[in-house]
Amino acid sequence: MTDRDSTLRFDPAFDANGLVTAVVTDRAGALLMVAHMNAEAIAATQASGEATFWSRSRQRLWKKGETSGNVLHVVEMRVDCDQDALWVIADAAGPACHTGAPSCFYRRIEGEVLVPLA
Repeated sequence: MTDRDSTLRFDPAFDANGLVTAVVTDRAGALLMVAHMNAEAIAATQASGEATFWSRSRQRLWKKGETSGNVLHVVEMRVDCDQDALWVIADAAGPACHTGAPSCFYRRIEGEVLVPLA
């Protein structure tokens, strides 16, 4: 057990790239997406109430919905026991996935095949 396990101070355990994993669900608990946040993304999210992430592919901050309008309005943020992962509970203003699917997890794995969910 570390200090992060027992403290009441928010102290994210960023990885070597300065990131923590952020799992996003809606209020009902439906999984919407997984992304990454750095300290700046966390601060921007807390300040605006709209989910902001670090885009590893673009190497910059990325506010979800900045081009699509499908903003994630943050209801609550939680941190896991050792503070290396975040749970973002949000109200989605539209599809969470860039494909237009409500969730980024819209396919089930069946062996070597991906089966779209209805």
